[in-house]
Amino acid sequence: MSARLPAVKKAGSQEIATVKNEDFVTATIANQLFGIPVLQVQDVLGPQKITRIPLAPPEVAGSLNLRGRIVTAIDVRLRLGLPPRPADGKPVMSIVVDHKGELYSLMVDNVGEVLSLSSDDFERHPATLDPRWREISTGIYRLKETLLVVLDVSKLLNFANIEAA
Repeated sequence: MSARLPAVKKAGSQEIATVKNEDFVTATIANQLFGIPVLQVQDVLGPQKITRIPLAPPEVAGSLNLRGRIVTAIDVRLRLGLPPRPADGKPVMSIVVDHKGELYSLMVDNVGEVLSLSSDDFERHPATLDPRWREISTGIYRLKETLLVVLDVSKLLNFANIEAA
């Protein structure tokens, strides 16, 4: 892939470089910060009643009703190969995304703020990033105190390659 370059606008006889910002809804999962492109987010939900789906993969926590629509709930912890959520009673948050016309609820530990980050600061995967995370992300942003791993929703929801991971 080619490097991202700032857009250039002409103002009279001068060229002005503009930096493109990308916005992400942030979520914490097992003390790691993740980002989902804000344009893919449909809703943010608090704890919901989830109905288990028989014979579904472990990553599929079940389904929930969101204003009359059936939404598939995905346990992102399990999808990322992280240990199951501790049974400490903390409520689970969800980020609802639209993928190919279907709604999915991505279950996370906590939903944070929306961050607007300069595309100039975007980096491809570091060599030390877990291979399973590399498979479902587009890259990272190095923030002051942590890394923000940018999730690729379509790859996250591609369950065809789970057994290979």
